[in-house]
Parts: sequence; structure tokens; C-alpha cells
Amino acid sequence: MRVVISAGGTGGHIYPALAIINKIKEKEPNSEFLYIGTHNRMERDIVPKEGIPFKSIEVYGFDRRHLFKNFKVLKCLLKAKKQCAKWIKEFNPDVVIGVGGYVTVPVLKAASKLKYKTFLHEQNSVPGKANLFLAPYVDLIGVSFKSSINSFPSDKTVFTGNPCSEDALKKPAMEKTELGLDPNKKLILVVMGSLGASSVNDVLKETLPLTSQKPYQVLYVTGKNDYEEINKLKFPINVKVVPYIDNMTRIMKRVDLMVTRAGASTLSEIIALQIPAILIPSPYVPNNHQFKNAMDLVKEDAAILIEEKNLNKDILLNTIDDVITSSSKQHNMKHNLAKLGVLDSASVIYEQLQKLIEGKI
Repeated sequence: MRVVISAGGTGGHIYPALAIINKIKEKEPNSEFLYIGTHNRMERDIVPKEGIPFKSIEVYGFDRRHLFKNFKVLKCLLKAKKQCAKWIKEFNPDVVIGVGGYVTVPVLKAASKLKYKTFLHEQNSVPGKANLFLAPYVDLIGVSFKSSINSFPSDKTVFTGNPCSEDALKKPAMEKTELGLDPNKKLILVVMGSLGASSVNDVLKETLPLTSQKPYQVLYVTGKNDYEEINKLKFPINVKVVPYIDNMTRIMKRVDLMVTRAGASTLSEIIALQIPAILIPSPYVPNNHQFKNAMDLVKEDAAILIEEKNLNKDILLNTIDDVITSSSKQHNMKHNLAKLGVLDSASVIYEQLQKLIEGKI
């Protein structure tokens, strides 16, 4: 299979794209890929390290607050579309895939105009503006949440789940001792994304010192932005502070409870690995989509929600203690998580791509 794939801006788009690539490689080892991303975001560093051919374009999202800046946005978009058309014709793929982020707009628009097969994947329960814009132009759309099916044309939308779920199940578990943790103590993983969340970290700085006499340990992933400052603070011996963990799903397999944001990829991993979770959605994302992602779990009694505006050390500590000390609550959440997942999502997507390429869709 020859594939052009595009996704960018955040790990929530990039890692599902990589999961799709890995599944295609597994099924068809001789497949060839071209990844098109932005020139100044995460994918520029992540994708080449995976040995995937990478090309970048200069493209930006529209700025509603400074409308005059959108002249540059449009100019870059037109230039990028022309460049993408050239690369796509040269590569001559079987299919062109978009996995989210504004970088996908010129890629899929160019592919559609050139009459190549196109597939779009939406990770969030509330679709992003780029995907909604592209929906009329693509051949097939995959969604991660059943609640978002109605946001797209019904005749070309399929419920695939998030491919990160299958990737998470395949990763070997990491032993707690690899991170200097006690193998016999319950483990709480606290993580707010690769860059962290300063507002939540401020609450955690007050909360974690109160856990010194608790019968559990905490792995606190601060995010790279806040690590230097937070690492200077004194925490109890049961709190381990790190900036980030590569392949975090490996340690997630040893976790008894997570305290985390509600990004789509993180939730797909929580569902797949059936991890009880306290979700603190970021209120700073477009369309409040993390809150709506979280509610897909909360309404099924598969997670607990604390909105950031209500967060303080007492609420957080009491909620943690309430879950970690109740085996029945943990069992109930795991049971309900098990009913939500598409555990072979990457395989489902691969099969849909095959059908699309063969003209069966």
C-alpha cells in the first residue's frame, strides 16, 4: 500500500496517525509512506525519528481575533495546496489519509481535486473545524466516538474507534521498579499532557504533599514546561516527579488510578486498558471538546469528572482517596470501560482502507 498521511499540531493527532501507519506496516510490510506535516509543530520532530519520510508545509489556523492576519493564512494555504498537489502526484498513493489538524486541509483538498482516494479520521467527540470543512470532499470518514457519527454524512461515516487503543494493548508493560517505584504499592499516575498544565500543577503542588501517609504512591508527570520549577519543590518519598515518559502506555498498564486531561487519544488508551480515571478536561481547547470527550465516559459511569473551575486540593485528594480505597468503585469503572472500547480500531481502519482502495466503498 502506498499512503500519504497528514496530521499535526498535537500528539492527539500525530499518535493516531502513527498507529495507523504501524498497522499498515504490520499487514503489508512493503508499504511506502509520505507524511506531510507543519514546519513548526510536534510532528516535525516526532515523525522523522520513526523513520517515516516527512515533508513540511507552512500553514496556520485562522485567527478570529486578528482578522488581518488571515491574509497570510490564506496565502500560505494556497501555496501549501499547490505544493501538496505536486508531492501527491509524484508519490502517486493508493490513498491519502488525514488524521486531524489544520495541516490536513491543503493535503486532502489537493488529493480530492486530483481524484485520489481519501480517508479522514476524527478523534474527538466534537469534530474539529478542519475535519468538518473537509467532510464533503473526502470518500470515507472514521470516528472515535459514537456520539460524533451524526456530525458527518451518514453514507460515508463509520465508527472505527481510536487506533491508539490497539497500539496501547500491544505495548509491553513497564515494571514499576524501572522508574524507582515500589512494586507492591498501588500506583496513581498524574499527567496533564506532554507540555503540562500550569493551572492544574498549581493545585497539585498543594495536594501531593498531603499524601505522605497514604497507602499508595504517585507518579507525577509534570510536563516539560513546568518540570524545572516543580522539581525544586520537596515532595514526600511516595511521590516520584518526572517531566515526561516515552511510551507512557507501558507504565499505564501498572496503574491503579489516573488523574489526567481528557484528550481523545488518552481516553482511548484508558478505555482499552480499563484504567479508573479522574478526568480534569482542559477548558482552553476549541469547542470545549475535552469536556465533551470526558462526558462520553462519565455518562456511562466509566470515569469521574472534576472541572478545572471547581478544582482545589481538598476536592482532588478526597476524590483520589474515595476511588483508590474502594475496590468496588474501581471494578465498576473497569466493567463500564470494557463496554466502550473498540479494541481492534487500527485493524478496523486498515480493513476500511482496503475496501476503499479496492472500490468496495
